[in-house]
Order: sequence, then C-alpha cells, then structure tokens
Amino acid sequence: MKTRIISGCILAPLLVFVFLGGIWLKLFALAITILALYEFFTVHHKDEIKASFPIAVGSAVLLYCFSFFHLDPVFYLFWLFISVLASLLYLFNIHKRISEDAMLTITGITYITFFLFHLAWIADLGDYARLAWLVVITAFITDITAYFGGYFLGGKLFGDKKLCPSISPKKTREGALFGVIGSAVVSLLFGIFFTEGLALHCLLIGIIGSVFAQLGDLTASIFKRKLRVKDYGKLIPGHGGVLDRVDSLLFTAPVVCWYILLILMKMEIH
Repeated sequence: MKTRIISGCILAPLLVFVFLGGIWLKLFALAITILALYEFFTVHHKDEIKASFPIAVGSAVLLYCFSFFHLDPVFYLFWLFISVLASLLYLFNIHKRISEDAMLTITGITYITFFLFHLAWIADLGDYARLAWLVVITAFITDITAYFGGYFLGGKLFGDKKLCPSISPKKTREGALFGVIGSAVVSLLFGIFFTEGLALHCLLIGIIGSVFAQLGDLTASIFKRKLRVKDYGKLIPGHGGVLDRVDSLLFTAPVVCWYILLILMKMEIH
C-alpha cells in the first residue's frame, strides 16, 4: 500500500500535464520516453545486448517534431521507416555489433516511443483531446483497484489459482476482475460529468483499457523476469524507475487513441 501511495505522489505531475494538454503534454511525454528508453536499454546490458540510445532518442525527437508541427499522420509511417532503417544500419559496425543490438533498438522505439506517443497524438484530436484522461484512469485506477481487490479478496472468489503465476506470482484473478470494474466505473463517471454524450464510449474504453493496462504490466514483468531484475531503474529509491511506473500507460494510450480514431471520429463522418 505504501508503494501505491508513493507512486501516486510521484506520478501527480502527469495529471498536471494532462490538464494542460497540447504542447506541454507532448513535452512531458517526450521526457518520459527518453528516460524510459535509457532504463530499458540499460537493464539489457546485463545480457550484453547494446541497443543504440542515440538512435532511439533521435527517433523520438523526430516523431514529436512531426507532432509539434502538426504534420499529416502519414509522416508517422515515414518515421517508422526511418527509425527501423537507422536501427539496421547500426549493424554496419559488424565487428562490434550483433543482430540483437538492432532488434532491441527497434523494440525500444516501437514499444516505448511509439506506444507512449499515442498520448501526445490524442492531444491533437480536437474535442476528443480531453479523453487523454482515460489513458491515466484506465492505467492507474486499474492498478489501485486491482491491488485492493487482490488484497482483500484474493483467493476467495476463484480459489487459489493466480492470474499468471509464471509471470507475476502475486497477481490474483480477483484483483484483475476488480481492476476492470474499478476502471469501468471511474471511466463511466468521467464520461457522465466531463463529456457530452460519450458516457457509454467511456465505459467501453474503461473496460478495454483496463484489460490492456494489465497486459502492459505483465509484459513489463516478462522483460524483467527474463533479465532477472526487480526494477528497470533506481530513479525512485525503493520503487524502481520511470518505466516501472508507466508500463501500463504504454498499452492504454494506444487503446484510447485508436478508439477515438477508428470509432468516435468515424461515427462523425457517417
């Protein structure tokens, strides 16, 4: 419980930048991206895999520049081409590089940079920009309610079977269920009080986003288990690094963004 409270205090600035929106949210997302990339690549040094941090940072800056200047989203595909190409050219130093170096660079760019970039993308979606709050709600409310659901009801509804014992032994099925319920309820309330006519959509995003938030958390746990490390970093003493705190956001930001693009905005056209 202490960890949840401290983490909440540390992540409080995120709420400020989501409230400010626009360029401030983008700058904050870019800063978090660079810190998370550094942590992600650093822990992999343990396996002697050396991704290119300069290429990854250059890729992130380029992507956000496209967003700052409001270029057509088709440029995001061009960015992906340039990023993957640069990562592969990194192997041209053939005597010092192995194929895994390029693969890890590409993974960091897509998994961290592009996934989190969806939070900044939402800031450019006009009236739907306020739904950036759902990225935070689905990620953090899921984490909080899943924790308390597992703490008080763990093993009482579904027996002693854990959610994913080989990945995260402490996570319970009860916790996962209450995480979805908590996210759905708070998302619905957000839709009722802070949007016009989008309450049911917010409810759906709350449910879907919660599932993906938990998948994001489990994915991060897989990386750490494979690397035999507890945390990605030590920026927050006793509570890990930046990536440990935002791993759920990496999956919830694309869910919210693509729901807006593929469903809400398509409904406007028709």
